[in-house]
Amino acid sequence: MFAKLKNWWSGIHLSLKTKMILSLSAIAVVLLISSIISSLEYRRMSNYVSDLIANDINSINVAQKLAKVTDSYNLQILTVIGDDSINSLPDFDQRKFVFYCDSLKSSFTEKTVMPLTDSVLYAYSAYMLASLELEDVIKSDFIDSRTWYFDRLQPFFNRLSLYIDRLTQAMYEDLQQNSVAFDSGFYRSIVPGIVAVSVGILLVFLLMFFITVYYVNPLNRMLDGLDNYRSVGRKYMCSFDGDDQLSELNNGISELTEENRQLRRRIKDLKEKQAADQ
Repeated sequence: MFAKLKNWWSGIHLSLKTKMILSLSAIAVVLLISSIISSLEYRRMSNYVSDLIANDINSINVAQKLAKVTDSYNLQILTVIGDDSINSLPDFDQRKFVFYCDSLKSSFTEKTVMPLTDSVLYAYSAYMLASLELEDVIKSDFIDSRTWYFDRLQPFFNRLSLYIDRLTQAMYEDLQQNSVAFDSGFYRSIVPGIVAVSVGILLVFLLMFFITVYYVNPLNRMLDGLDNYRSVGRKYMCSFDGDDQLSELNNGISELTEENRQLRRRIKDLKEKQAADQ
């Protein structure tokens, strides 16, 4: 693969500066695109899952309000039954209860939550119908109010509380799933960044390879040629493929050293001729 890349790189007729700019720009573009993709993916997943988690938390609060108002109403009924001096009947805000249930149904589309919400409404209707008998039970001299409460009303209340608890548990499970989805979405969003970093590292190694092959090694050969020329007067002989400024520099050094050798030879010949004439 490196041989093919080397041949491809050598076939491109660009200047040294242009090649370096293109190489570094390619790495910068890859890292920039990957960072943008990672940021957009993370923002999309974060907003989506954050909305789901916020909806779950709000729905759990609503379910707790349902449990609270039913417990309060049932406790008021028990207080009326236990205290004969209380003549006023407890009041229950049915419209608010139904509003809470409707808000839960509109907040969820999961098949596990919708039936539970309907079950809460059905259990609530049965409980309210039974609780409406309280006035007649209190006025009646033949019905024991405590027996009516524990045998008649309490089972409906227990069923309503059970369905509310199941609904709340389903919401907690949905919240847990969304939290897991948020974690997985976070890891998915950083995958492009990991890929880009890997590609960037690969490009850096390729760039190092090209710089070593096309610039560092030729420079070392040129320096060795110059050292041999200066130390022992050997002819400067260094050639490599390329048509950039480095190749022009090598050709220029070769021409200068050759001219210098010819000049030295002429001076030497002239000195020898002058010595012979004397």
